[in-house]
Amino acid sequence: MKPVLPLVLGLLIALGAGGCATAIDPYQPKPYVQLKHPEWSKNATIYQVNVRQFSTEGTFRAVEKELPRIKALNVDIIWLMPVHPIGEKKRKGSLGSPYAVRDYYGVNPEFGTLDDLKHFIAAAHGLGLKVILDWVPNHTAWDNPLAAQHPDWYQHDWKGNFRPTAWFDWDDIINLDYRSPGLRRYMTDVMKYWVRNVGIDGYRCDVAGFIPLDFWNNLRHELDAIKPVFMLGEWESRDLHAEAFDMTYAWSWYEAMHNIAKGKADVGALFNYYAWNEGFYPSGIYRMNFVSNHDKNSWEGTEFEQFGDATGAAIVLSVISDGMPLIYNGQEAGNPKRLKFFEKDPIEWREHPNGELYRKLFALKKANTALWNGDWGARMVQVVNNAPGTVFSFVRMNDHDRVFAVFNFSPEPRTVKFTDGPAAGRYTDFFSGTKVEVGADTEMTLPPWSYRVLVR
Repeated sequence: MKPVLPLVLGLLIALGAGGCATAIDPYQPKPYVQLKHPEWSKNATIYQVNVRQFSTEGTFRAVEKELPRIKALNVDIIWLMPVHPIGEKKRKGSLGSPYAVRDYYGVNPEFGTLDDLKHFIAAAHGLGLKVILDWVPNHTAWDNPLAAQHPDWYQHDWKGNFRPTAWFDWDDIINLDYRSPGLRRYMTDVMKYWVRNVGIDGYRCDVAGFIPLDFWNNLRHELDAIKPVFMLGEWESRDLHAEAFDMTYAWSWYEAMHNIAKGKADVGALFNYYAWNEGFYPSGIYRMNFVSNHDKNSWEGTEFEQFGDATGAAIVLSVISDGMPLIYNGQEAGNPKRLKFFEKDPIEWREHPNGELYRKLFALKKANTALWNGDWGARMVQVVNNAPGTVFSFVRMNDHDRVFAVFNFSPEPRTVKFTDGPAAGRYTDFFSGTKVEVGADTEMTLPPWSYRVLVR
């Protein structure tokens, strides 16, 4: 006899509260990503603005003057580092960290007024740009009024005192406690305020993995009820993508690329990254690729310090591989210095070849549908070559477009053949404009730390 109990239980579940049977197939796969990415993000790129260091003035108005130049780089999303007033109690340096927030509803007078910020956002929107704010939900400045008004919204140490994030040297801030329903409601309301009343298009959320996932999931639903938003989480986690975040950081990509550039790893480090990226992360998500950002630049070094002769190749791979590429302000000018974090230290703007490199690559990303983000684009397919420890090669292709990319990630010239993969075909070399045909017997010679990008 067939077991009866599972059938009875299945029928009861199917009947549900309404008493009507519905077909339920527990083996039918469901899309992991439940959120809907804004349509305008499908081939977008992102540009990070450190308002304090962007200009000698260090104001929203000064950045606004440069929006046409930023737009000309083929940028789509402007990410503003935190714009709120900075705490004075226990602040670091003379100006303090923008991540020590004193008032979530306020604007740092160092940068201008709320009207100045609204003017900036309107100007960006007029150019077709979107603006996201850097948001700091994990902690506040010591002198944020919330600490006096709602001490129960904060974490406390073993002595009962407010405490910074454990084990780090973040002693200019104190940690919030998301076990409090009041804090969750407050933080949701204030984040809705900046979308509804100020007109921002989303957030970059600091240390997003320190905040409970259910808070983020609910927040995204409430923000999307106002308008479609774009959410970037500073973390590297699959589960943040299901309902809350469009994009998280590709920290592991950066580390793999850095280790290769420093001679600490071979191309196998990239194989590991992309194997995890494809196996662990579902389709339909965005990962943010970068060779610099405010943390890396200030605390570890510029992209030139981090990648050396591999800088150009790292930039190219960050744009044409899976993921959305980031420019940190000053990269287009070849900024050669670590920008100070707690003091004034303006970027020294100049013409630099990396600006044109980013502009051309971003134009390719927009035009070539295989390079679009998430499910709008195509995933990478490995092209096997006879120098797998030093040469990295892949194709991204769909019914409309194809990109074949080859990188020599070594200090020696390499001549390679391609032994497997969908590389064959006629192409145009993206950088030289010459016609190239790739076949079974094709050999390609690449100088040290060089790359070829073939398109059709």
